[in-house]
Amino acid sequence: PVLGDLPPDCIPATRVVTVRPMLQPAPHDWSTEVHAAMRSLGIGTVCTIPDGGLTPLLAMCREDPDTRVLTLSTEEEGIGITTGLWLGGARGMVALQSSGVGNCINALTLPIAFGAPCLMLVTMRGQWGEFNHWQVPMGQGTQPILTQLGVRCYPVETAQEVAPAFIAAANMAFHAQERCAILIGQRVIGAKAFGRGED
Repeated sequence: PVLGDLPPDCIPATRVVTVRPMLQPAPHDWSTEVHAAMRSLGIGTVCTIPDGGLTPLLAMCREDPDTRVLTLSTEEEGIGITTGLWLGGARGMVALQSSGVGNCINALTLPIAFGAPCLMLVTMRGQWGEFNHWQVPMGQGTQPILTQLGVRCYPVETAQEVAPAFIAAANMAFHAQERCAILIGQRVIGAKAFGRGED
């Protein structure tokens, strides 16, 4: 029998279920945490080639009167500048995209030869959902190449891991006079796509 043929007392009561949309948690603000760590660690200069993933952090640094942002013409300049800062008793770091790490290979021999600290904050490309095939070789090669040079790598795959890894790397760099790189995975930064004004 169809539902209309049943007696009223046999028809199950209709239940109305209200579905409420789940609230999405706010994204973890690793840039603010890293900026606070920079201040507490006395890192007063950021050498950078601007990148979309670094934009919030660099904006905070530019607004901070105690932090100087130096925009480079090529990434390896930052290695020389931060080594010079250390020789003068100051602390700096290089913030760059993984594609720029390849430009720094020869320059990294400078802090290695001096036994100087070198701190790099690297936003990764060529990983999660990459659209640009030009980014893939250095994205895949960044960590093994840096490791081969003796640079200690701190890869992170969640936003919550970025600041702790940054603090650990900075302490290792400046106290043990090591070369250290925090590699922020593309899952944290987000994949880019054509047609959105992104490089």
